[in-house]
Amino acid sequence: MAQRLRSGHHRLDRILGGGLWTDSLTLLTGAPGTGKTLLAQQFVFANASPERPALYVSTVSEPMEKILRYGRSLSFFDDEAVGRWVFYEDLGSLLDERGLPAFVERLEQVMADTRPALMIIDSFKALHAFAREVGDFRWFLHDFAGRLAASEACSIWVGEYSAADIAREPEFAVADAILQLSTTMTSEREIRVLQVLKLRGSAFLSGQHAYRLSERGLDVFPRLADMALQERYPLQTGRVSSGIPSLDPMLGDGYWPGASTLVAGPSGSGKTVMGLSFIFGGAASGERGLIATFQENPTQLERTAAGFGWSLEHPNVDLMYRSSVDLYIDQWVHELLERAEQTGAQRIMIDSLGDLAFASPDHVRFREYIYSLVQRCSRQQISTFMTMEVPELFHQVRLSETGISNMSDNVVLLQYLRGRSRVRRAVTVLKTRASLHEPEIRQYTIGPAGIVLGDPFEDSQLVD
Repeated sequence: MAQRLRSGHHRLDRILGGGLWTDSLTLLTGAPGTGKTLLAQQFVFANASPERPALYVSTVSEPMEKILRYGRSLSFFDDEAVGRWVFYEDLGSLLDERGLPAFVERLEQVMADTRPALMIIDSFKALHAFAREVGDFRWFLHDFAGRLAASEACSIWVGEYSAADIAREPEFAVADAILQLSTTMTSEREIRVLQVLKLRGSAFLSGQHAYRLSERGLDVFPRLADMALQERYPLQTGRVSSGIPSLDPMLGDGYWPGASTLVAGPSGSGKTVMGLSFIFGGAASGERGLIATFQENPTQLERTAAGFGWSLEHPNVDLMYRSSVDLYIDQWVHELLERAEQTGAQRIMIDSLGDLAFASPDHVRFREYIYSLVQRCSRQQISTFMTMEVPELFHQVRLSETGISNMSDNVVLLQYLRGRSRVRRAVTVLKTRASLHEPEIRQYTIGPAGIVLGDPFEDSQLVD
């Protein structure tokens, strides 16, 4: 029975349903600069061994010296393996001089000498140029694919194929797997994405998965899109304090464990302070908290926290700061979930959803990200607190155009109300799922003790 060929990256293996089959033919496609050669080398060094050697064949795309020079800049490249169980062969000049028949003859000889379990051909698309007629290439492909199948080696053919090529060229019909690397533009952001177009005999994760390139190879972040689960999971019965004692009664005695809370309000209304109250209130009672912020860097946030008697050095508080510039939301979500698992976080604060929305390719994907995130946190009994800025300073008419409030278990609105001689801050609990709450409008102040709630507003105190 065929086994799996690992990619050297656990998240990519998960996308591939465990990896490529060891007796399969894979086409690795993409435009220049998308990382095809890098990924091919990653497969080589993740699998090659003295018992199962690998052969990397260059045609006429890039000279072998260049492939090796850039290969040696990669952290996984092993110079000791080269020439012993990782073999490189440049057949470009042979193709130029004698064409496809000589290419096949020489390749068979090299395979007989090295007996590879994995073979890369880079670039396979370049072989089209050496066929005198379209029919000649089809005969070559049929014969060549048959010879490779008889060798039982796993083959990865690399090429700069376009979408039209994928629909037209005959090699895609014989391929067992097709991996496509590409780039997409979102406003001014360029995002690299990997997509599995075909993988015979295996389930795989569909859709576009973001990735980054580095000296470690491809770092892939599977598309987060949780399907509806029918299995039940245990829920804790106690309540989780908001960190603001006077707010808890308005919420029905606090939040349910694992619930998601959305706090919306205009600039300066205290969203971040309310979130820090949630994190540090839990930390004081022994619950681990994780602050995921884009709004303030660690130095700025430490100053803010210190103003209320808190410190980011608290042993139960962890900080994950990311700049909203060049943000991959897929990468951020995976890093957040991994950090929460590593630290044992029971509370997460996300400040703010607006930064994530700007980094998302569209409203639909943004909803999928947030839905999947809150569902995963709920199953792990992690309480999430999310802030969102609204544009109106007075008389809020809507919270979000993306429907995030529908997915949140609790919704708290912070707003400004016009008094007769001054602007006042007001808090209202709009929603608490599976719980009674007080929908009154209460004034509050922000001072050294944090957020302090006052009495409910009377109608006579407010003006339109």
